[in-house]
Amino acid sequence: MSLYDYEVKTIRGENTTLSPYKGQVLLIVNTATKCGLAPQFKGLEKLYQEYRDQGFSVLGFPSDQFLNQELAEDSEIAQACEINHGVTFPLFAKIDVNGSDAHPLFKYLTEQAPGLFGSRAIKWNFTKFLIDREERIVHRFAPKDTPAKIESSLLKVLSPSR
Repeated sequence: MSLYDYEVKTIRGENTTLSPYKGQVLLIVNTATKCGLAPQFKGLEKLYQEYRDQGFSVLGFPSDQFLNQELAEDSEIAQACEINHGVTFPLFAKIDVNGSDAHPLFKYLTEQAPGLFGSRAIKWNFTKFLIDREERIVHRFAPKDTPAKIESSLLKVLSPSR
């Protein structure tokens, strides 16, 4: 199954797949608006604004699996992201990223790109997966890896040396 075949629901409740992002460089992130790492939203938005014209998208997937740090309703999440953090990059409906109810997309991501010491579990909010235009997971970034810190890796994927 291709990454682009996974069914997802937008933050507005529309069913879709990731196929509109085929051929783009993606940064898939599990997010939480009430997390201490939520200031990363601004850095993610900055990356999105700066590089989207080069075929880059940030895809945010809210999750409430880490100390209840996400709002209850998708509409509240969308509003908080837009008003408090200026988010315009695509957001999706709240999902589980770990456990038996983990969304199939995150099961795929964690199988393909295990974390430290081979762990497949997402350890915290703002774990990030950088995916190249050929659908390869280039890097899994830890929650504390800020968008500014990962920008150099993003640039290498956006403009690979030939």
